Amino acid sequence: MMKAITWLASVTVGVAALSSSAFATTPAGWSTDLDKAFEKAKAEKKSVLVEFTGSDWCPPCIAMRKNVFSKKEFVDAASKKYILVELDFPKGDKALAEKNEPFAKKYKIEGFPTVILFNSEGKEFTRFFASEFPKTEDFLKHIDEALVKKDLD
Repeated sequence: MMKAITWLASVTVGVAALSSSAFATTPAGWSTDLDKAFEKAKAEKKSVLVEFTGSDWCPPCIAMRKNVFSKKEFVDAASKKYILVELDFPKGDKALAEKNEPFAKKYKIEGFPTVILFNSEGKEFTRFFASEFPKTEDFLKHIDEALVKKDLD
């Protein structure tokens, strides 16, 4: 009997580990509430960076999260000028995907991972596929240049 319980416990732990990695939580330093992010951006005089992702099915999204978005050096640097928002469309969490669907429609998202940069008033000033900049330093350079261009317009 004891063997069966031990085996069951190990299977249960294995399944829990699998499911928690499949639905990775939002990286530290990122919000999931776009409306609150715009309020915060106004208050802090920052821009808003929104990443539209498929965290559990989109290989470039998974790579960007692992190599850039979850990195402390990225979050620390980007947070100086941007409020970071992740809008996720996971296959394994239908409720979350449905909650974010109106934003995908509103902003005409055609692929993942799409990043849109907004000013604090909610006006888009650039968009691009995150996977064009697969390294932290390249990504930061790109969003810094986008801010400079925005201020020149």
